[in-house]
Parts: sequence; structure tokens; C-alpha cells
Amino acid sequence: MNQNVAKDLELFAHHAGRKVVNINDVVLSAHINDNLAASLRSLGNELKAKEPQSERKRKKVPAKRDDKASSSNAVHTPDL
Repeated sequence: MNQNVAKDLELFAHHAGRKVVNINDVVLSAHINDNLAASLRSLGNELKAKEPQSERKRKKVPAKRDDKASSSNAVHTPDL
């Protein structure tokens, strides 16, 4: 059974486009047991609330390029 749960967690994370399992995957895997799922959701919310803001993941913003090619109408063509 543990191997089934581990495989499910891996598949849930992969389906979401992640390489790391998170609490949402664990809750999803526990959906057949309502009490367990509710407890896990509560625990996840508590942990998230205790996490310092600076350690929470932020969306990556692409860095602005400061070169002339990005600020002009120049078109880059690869050498053939």
C-alpha cells in the first residue's frame, strides 16, 4: 500500500508540472478518508501560516535585458 501511495504522490506532482510533492498532493491521495484529508488540510494551513514570508516561493519574473537589441527594433537572425 505504501508503494501505491508513493506512486500516486509522484503522479499527482508530475501531473501538476512539478518535480516535488507538496501537501496538496498528500491531501489528494487521502481523499478516500474524509477525516484524514481534513486533518491534512488543517495541518498544511497551519504550516503555511507559520512559514516566514521571505521563505515562501515567489513567482519568477523574467529579468529585463538592458542591451540595445532588446530596446530597439533589431531582429536577430542566426548565422546560416
